[in-house]
Amino acid sequence: MTVTTPSELIHHTVLLDEAVDALNIQGARINGVYVDGTFGRGGHSRKILSQLGPQGRLIAFDKDPYAIANAEQILDPRFSIVHESFADMHTALSDLGIDRVDGVLMDLGISSPQVDDAERGFSFRNDGPLDMRMDTTRGISAAEWLAHEDEQKIREVIENYGEERFAFQIAKAIVARRASESISSTRQLAELVAHAVKTREKGKDPATRTFQAIRIFINKELEDLEIGLVAAYDSLAPEARMAIISFHSLEDRIVKQFFASKVKVAQPDRRLPIREADLPKPHMRLISRMKPTEQEVLRNARARSAIMRVAERIGAN
Repeated sequence: MTVTTPSELIHHTVLLDEAVDALNIQGARINGVYVDGTFGRGGHSRKILSQLGPQGRLIAFDKDPYAIANAEQILDPRFSIVHESFADMHTALSDLGIDRVDGVLMDLGISSPQVDDAERGFSFRNDGPLDMRMDTTRGISAAEWLAHEDEQKIREVIENYGEERFAFQIAKAIVARRASESISSTRQLAELVAHAVKTREKGKDPATRTFQAIRIFINKELEDLEIGLVAAYDSLAPEARMAIISFHSLEDRIVKQFFASKVKVAQPDRRLPIREADLPKPHMRLISRMKPTEQEVLRNARARSAIMRVAERIGAN
């Protein structure tokens, strides 16, 4: 299958230098093994490769066939691309004979080309097929899901993944509309939502939360993130780092809570006769929390909501 990305669809990598610097690729680690869990259009991967030594290795993952086509243009023997979600990281690395890695980077969310290409169905700004799949080679589209799902489930998805307070009204309107016509385009859904949402958030299209919610659900983004974080941690070598860039509160909450679970450990009752050396130790240390600079946001408005959290595995835990 040959897939090409339209040249006019440009992606600006968020926190490019900061994310790669956070992996601490220096000293003996320049010849280590690194993972880019979300290749996208390759900005982070190319930056990592520029810092690796001749024996270094980079394994990238992506579900999007457009991203895979882009990655296959990198003819660097140190680089490998895997057409899977980072949730499959543990199995994929095992298949490649890799037990431990020296750093993992995940840039969550969707890329600018995915949003800007109307044929992908991610955006309500341009009319196109209501698809929303990151991997267009498998699974069901958003249109197919909306055509068959019951009203309660649609409401739950929009409410839980979009944090939309008008989820009940939107779900009800979707079910009513599909009784007379199929909802197959982004414009149809956006207009339907606009009529169902009675009050609008300043500076935000009324369809924003609904499109976000359906996209997250269709692509199992939060489930994949929870699995991927565990897989990434299990693969980390001692003193190796994870750098995770999230773009909305649901993602960031999962990352924050995961890191907290590794940094904080339950301590036994101090009255018990336990030596200090035998007390439970944390598995990770927090390195940094960072947001894009004002200058980066001016260059790329989509960087506005980004948050990067970085943590390092401690010792041989």
